[in-house]
Amino acid sequence: MKLLTVNVGIPRPSAHSDAPTGIDKQPVEGPVRIADPGAKGIGGSGVGGDAVCDLRHHGGSDQAVYAFAREELDGWERLLGGRALPNGAFGENLTTLGIDVSGARIGERWRIGSGPVLEVTSGRIPCRTFAGHVGEKGWVRRFTEAAAPGAYLRVIEPGTVHAGDPVEIVHRPDHDITVALQFRAVTTERDLLPRLLAAGDALHPETLRKARAYVEEHGRGPSGA
Repeated sequence: MKLLTVNVGIPRPSAHSDAPTGIDKQPVEGPVRIADPGAKGIGGSGVGGDAVCDLRHHGGSDQAVYAFAREELDGWERLLGGRALPNGAFGENLTTLGIDVSGARIGERWRIGSGPVLEVTSGRIPCRTFAGHVGEKGWVRRFTEAAAPGAYLRVIEPGTVHAGDPVEIVHRPDHDITVALQFRAVTTERDLLPRLLAAGDALHPETLRKARAYVEEHGRGPSGA
């Protein structure tokens, strides 16, 4: 398991956003610092040199870093008729190899090289800017149906990373709440929301609120019973 590339974006105008966006991320060489950027709405990206322009919806401590698997990009290349999708094509900060990113458990922790420890919080929800960046018809629907959204991570310990660093899973929770399940629960299968409570405070706070609100409304516990 390793980190193939670290990808960062600078603010650029976009026809698909009312403001500049940093979604067009490119691999960079050399050391890159990863640290907690601060609360959502105030802090941006946790990756040094990376821009987050829409602080209302992106960035902050619980979405400090976005990871996507090279294997998933390869799969999309085939589905899109051989279109090339270089590392960073989906706006991910970390392109990985050998890690089932969407199959990671909420609260799972990764150490990258001898640097940071990152904790999985949630899957990425596709938006208009992402759809415009990819430029494929019906992209939000297609990406959602695939339910392999990649993972947002929070920074538990800051540190420096390099392309090629090994990635080690240093903690794996004993529940079965994966990124893919969390993503389905908040998008297409809301009846799964009670199950998410098994992941507790490791969940992205917005997801945790949704799960608790669903249980309060429907009177269903984590087992779904």
